[in-house]
Order: sequence, then structure tokens, then C-alpha cells
Amino acid sequence: MKFPRNARIFRGQLDAAPFASVFFLLVIFVLLGALLYAPGIKVQLPSAGDLPLPGIAGPTLSVAVTTNAIYFENQLISENDFSNRLHAAAGKTTEPPTLIVEADKGVTEEKLIHLTVLAHGAGVRDLLLATLPRVFDAPPAVQAQP
Repeated sequence: MKFPRNARIFRGQLDAAPFASVFFLLVIFVLLGALLYAPGIKVQLPSAGDLPLPGIAGPTLSVAVTTNAIYFENQLISENDFSNRLHAAAGKTTEPPTLIVEADKGVTEEKLIHLTVLAHGAGVRDLLLATLPRVFDAPPAVQAQP
């Protein structure tokens, strides 16, 4: 059975208006997307550079610290509440947990040391500072073949 073909090669001019409208819609979406509210707090973690970072095998707890606030379990809490809740969370695990501190760049060492003392008082043995990962890994060194 033969089907009639009516397809012909387009030889006219393309209208630029549809392309321009799609382009402007794309620009509007990008601009509005940048203005959307992202819930939560903004913590600027320091970069570790090329240092090898340790891994964690046991249970972990995380706390975010800014210059004037402590966030534990996604809630703003005071230092006394942090100590009590950290002690309760550490008591729930069979082995001592590792506390991961996500400290903002503006947090002083004094505040980090105070947080470390509170954590050790609550039964946390290890404390690690969270850092930004490397953007990309360096390519492996190529050895010359003799």
C-alpha cells in the first residue's frame, strides 16, 4: 500500500517572534528563581583545601553554630538546652557518637572551645568540624612509560 507524501522542504523565512518569546520566558524564570526564598539559615563553611579528611564509621550528631545562635536537630536552642538534648541523644546510642560541628566562618575559637567542653560533658568523644568539599579532584598523575 502506498501512502501519499505531502512533506516538502521548508524554504520560507523563520519567524523570530516565537523564539524571542521563549527566550524572554526563560529569562523571567531564571530571574524569579533567583529571588525565591530558601528556608533555613545560611552557614558559610570554611574550605579544607587539599587536606585529606577523615570519615566517620559510628553514629553522628550534627550542630550548626553561627556567631549568635546554636541549631541542634534543626531547631534554635540555648546552650543549656543544647547540653541537655545532646546528653539525651548521646545516651540513646550504644557507642559514643561523633559530633559534627557546622561552624560559620565568623564563629570565634572561644565559642568552638566552649561547644567542645559542652559536648565532652554530654558524653561525646569525638568532634569534627565540617568543611566545604573540594570542587573537583585533581587528575591522577600520569606516569611516563619507558
